[in-house]
Amino acid sequence: HTIDRLYHAITVGVPAEGTIDTLHGRHPRSRLRFSSFVREGRRAVTEVRVAEVLASGLGALVECRLWTGRTHQIRVHLAERARTPVLGDALYGGGGAGTPLDLVASGLGRHALHAARLGFEHPVTGEPLLFESALPAAMERAIEELRAM
Repeated sequence: HTIDRLYHAITVGVPAEGTIDTLHGRHPRSRLRFSSFVREGRRAVTEVRVAEVLASGLGALVECRLWTGRTHQIRVHLAERARTPVLGDALYGGGGAGTPLDLVASGLGRHALHAARLGFEHPVTGEPLLFESALPAAMERAIEELRAM
């Protein structure tokens, strides 16, 4: 089982910091999406921390620590519960429509979510393993553009 999962995301808006703890299941009207507004589902827990406010408060760089691992969990929690979708996330509404974030989102070419750290115990030896990954160049450029706004 994974013991440490840390993601970085650029959000449209600045989320409140804290822990989001919900049920998680298929969206009732769209088979492509998931939702935290379900009556039945599996528990999903995401801890959100704002690392930096960007574009004069239009966006933020956030750290999300996963305590569970549901499909689209971070994207759903940020969009539905924090009301700050991941920038560039067409499925969950992170285009930044009508704001200067639009141009940054279109230039990004993907949603702005990145697995920064993954840690777990080796299944045979029990040795703790930790893997880290720097932000992709496209996300670095987007952050620089948003800092300049």
